[in-house]
Amino acid sequence: MAERSTAAVDVADTSGDESLTAKADQSTSDGVAQERDTDTDEARGNGGPERPGEASPPELHSGHKLARRYRLEECVTRLDGFSSWRAVDEKLRRAVGVHILPASHARARSVLAAARASALLGDPRFVQVLDAVEEDDLVYVVHEWLPDATELTTLLAAGPLEAHDAYQMVTQVSQAMAAAHREGLSHLRLNPGTVLRASTGQWRIRGLAVNAALRGISSDTPQRTDTEAIGALLYAALTQRWPYEDDAYGLSGLPKGVGLIAPDQVRAGIHRGLSELAMRALANDGATASRHESPCTTPEELVKAIGEMPRVRPPEPTFTAPPEYQRTTYQQGTYGRPAPPLGATQPVPTPPPPLQSRTGKALKWAVSALLIAALGLGSWQLAEALMEQGKKSDTNQTQTQDDDGKSGDEKKKAAPLKIHGAQEYVAKGEAQHPNDVGKTYDGNASTYWKTNTFLDGPTLAPYKPGVGIVYDLGSAQELDSATIGLRYGGDHTTVDLYAAESPTSSKKIGSVTTSGTTATVKLTKPVKTQHVLVWLTAVPYSGQDPSSYSDPGYKQAITDVKFLG
Repeated sequence: MAERSTAAVDVADTSGDESLTAKADQSTSDGVAQERDTDTDEARGNGGPERPGEASPPELHSGHKLARRYRLEECVTRLDGFSSWRAVDEKLRRAVGVHILPASHARARSVLAAARASALLGDPRFVQVLDAVEEDDLVYVVHEWLPDATELTTLLAAGPLEAHDAYQMVTQVSQAMAAAHREGLSHLRLNPGTVLRASTGQWRIRGLAVNAALRGISSDTPQRTDTEAIGALLYAALTQRWPYEDDAYGLSGLPKGVGLIAPDQVRAGIHRGLSELAMRALANDGATASRHESPCTTPEELVKAIGEMPRVRPPEPTFTAPPEYQRTTYQQGTYGRPAPPLGATQPVPTPPPPLQSRTGKALKWAVSALLIAALGLGSWQLAEALMEQGKKSDTNQTQTQDDDGKSGDEKKKAAPLKIHGAQEYVAKGEAQHPNDVGKTYDGNASTYWKTNTFLDGPTLAPYKPGVGIVYDLGSAQELDSATIGLRYGGDHTTVDLYAAESPTSSKKIGSVTTSGTTATVKLTKPVKTQHVLVWLTAVPYSGQDPSSYSDPGYKQAITDVKFLG
């Protein structure tokens, strides 16, 4: 794995200032929540924070006012001699965030300079600095408070982003950082806690220049540092993993000793173009061996690389079926009636008494006579029709056959169906090995078509609905069963069978789950179809396979497919 600067990425620290850190973790709407320092950067020798010497944080409390205007409400961070607060601007009646440190603090001058430079940028893609003041032996920086924005950390807690959302995030963040670097400003602390998504869908960046100044972070290659941080953000958005061995921001790191692996090797169904883009931003010391693109070392180069790749379209909208028609209480005859109490048994209405009057008895006799006459007429017509059918049966003798069109003693025996062609079917993400599908019906069990190797499994969903192959039987054939030879055994492989009128429309006709190397799908009744889709939705874990150059992980290969009909 190529060496990577870590000045721009934090590793969550679990020591010290527990009560204030807990408060910070509960707040996600201002410019400082969930930002906690660590000694990791300093230990790795990547421009870690300087110590402020003997400076101590000022004694402040909720209700304290700055400049007779900003009323402090809640402290969300207190470390390294400075504190960050949620406050209220009483003049404009709006919430703001405030960073406060003593004027004698070793970083006070650099914080003021960074805040004023950031305020001059005026780019709406950054959380804006509203004021930067030194008075009463204090230096404080006032910035926007975004109550409707959500941190990327919170979004990733629910799962990886959709490809289109990840594409929008990396595009907007890269363009914003490219604009900042053109003005000589860098961030140096880009991480999932400093990137926010507003309710409008726009992505915002907080802490430009100021967060690094507060912690004394610097870099000899600021553009490269910010570019690598953007690559880490994209990697996390695609995989819900942090691209380093250490866990951070609520995300699990990569397994120890495997190095930096591409996102599409971590989870199935990841967009190949975005996966390669993340690697180009992360692997700054050179492109990976399997992909020969040049690395991106500046946000400007990253913006150019995004512009050269096909635009990622948003997912198709899904429409839910309307609920079943419900009759109203008026249609059910209960309009205006009070609803019975819960648990109460409704009384059964008493049927009306039968007709007992003289007129009623006469009416019953008349109805009975009509029914008898109708039955007699119907019986005569039925007998005449049966006699006519009997005559036709005598003149045209036919042989009785069973449901299959054969005589009762003859049963159809299943025979192999010839496969005329096949192609890999891709429902989401990229193809597996489309050039090897012919090896699954060449009669040679030693050749095969293989899936990619995944870190998570055995079930491929929700990151990929499945992988498989569509087989063409030449013409519509009666299909009874299918036998699929598998290269890897283990817990477990699930194979679904679909009758496909075309490779894009199909109906499920069978399924089987096995731990062995053969999967047999028997249909409850024969199905007539020309195309058959063999669909894998779960694959077992297996070790390294030198013959297929595959690493340990969840994978499967199809060696031989036979259809019987």
